[in-house]
Amino acid sequence: MSLAESLGAAKAARKLGISVKTLANWIRISRDGAGFAKDGKRRPVSDVEAENARLRAENAQLRMERDFIKKAAAYFAKESK
Repeated sequence: MSLAESLGAAKAARKLGISVKTLANWIRISRDGAGFAKDGKRRPVSDVEAENARLRAENAQLRMERDFIKKAAAYFAKESK
């Protein structure tokens, strides 16, 4: 049984540190058989695809950090008035 099936998509995504939409896309790709060759064997991920996935995850993390800093700055600016 997959993590998403046992915990539910939202909890599984939180546990993995990814968005629910990303997990939903992965589940859809898995069910559709994308990423597999015609003979049913898994297609290897290219270096470019792996780097792209890593950069997307890093970008998401940086956006969350930026949003947190914006909220903290607004909070402290309001406190100092």
